Amino acid sequence: MAKRGFDLVIASVLLVGTMPLWLGVAWLIAATTPGPVLLRQRRCGRGGRHFTCYKFRSMVMQAEALRGELLVLNEMSGPVFKIRRDPRVTRVGRWIRKTSIDELPQLVNVLRGEMSIVGPRPPLPAEVATYDTQVWRRLSVQPGLTCLWQISGRSRIGFDEWVSLDLEYIRRRSFWLDLEIVLRTIPAVLSGRGAY
Repeated sequence: MAKRGFDLVIASVLLVGTMPLWLGVAWLIAATTPGPVLLRQRRCGRGGRHFTCYKFRSMVMQAEALRGELLVLNEMSGPVFKIRRDPRVTRVGRWIRKTSIDELPQLVNVLRGEMSIVGPRPPLPAEVATYDTQVWRRLSVQPGLTCLWQISGRSRIGFDEWVSLDLEYIRRRSFWLDLEIVLRTIPAVLSGRGAY
């Protein structure tokens, strides 16, 4: 209950405080690329339940169709797909991804109870399909906007270490750890280290 209360307070304050930014980003996306401003994507939450995750769209409309051609360039280990200079990312998309602004719409997911402010990042169903029992433990808690991975180097960290950080969070989770991660997320996001 305390964690849910923390989520509701933080998400509400951030939602109201960043609304002018939402409007500016939405205008930039709409003005520079064809297609919707928001990306709606199926993700896996606690217990593997699917939900619709919201993000500001940072890629071209045909991004999924182009993914197959780019698989050979994947720079991440495990089931995760990331490329440092992904050609599908738009100019505005590059900026909002580096600053994590693209994740702001997930505050709606937090308010709806599908995500938490702090928790392992929500994976794609295709990634979860490859999980073994150990990795599946990432889904034993609510996914979050930020986590130990987010403040420890993000995409510079391999999948195995990412999983280890998530399992460490699950073992140690507490109100004070959540507060520490939130506070450390601010400089991590401002620096843009490991974001792509």
